[in-house]
Amino acid sequence: MANPWLKKNPFMSMWLSGFNSAAGSMRGHAVSQAKRQTASAMTTATKDIFGAWTAGLTPPAPAKKRRKRR
Repeated sequence: MANPWLKKNPFMSMWLSGFNSAAGSMRGHAVSQAKRQTASAMTTATKDIFGAWTAGLTPPAPAKKRRKRR
C-alpha cells in the first residue's frame, strides 16, 4: 500500500514555487545592495588614503580676506 503522506500536493508545489521565486528576488536585491555598499566603502577608503598621502604635497590654501562692514 502506498503511503498517502508521500503523494504530490499541487497546492504545496505552487506555494513553494512562489516562495522560491520571491526568495530568489530578495536574495538578488540583498547581494546587489551589498556590492554597492562594498564599492562605496572602497571608494571612500581610497579617497581618504590618497588624501592623507597627498595632503603634504599641496601648499596650504590662502587665508580668505574678510570684507569690511559698512
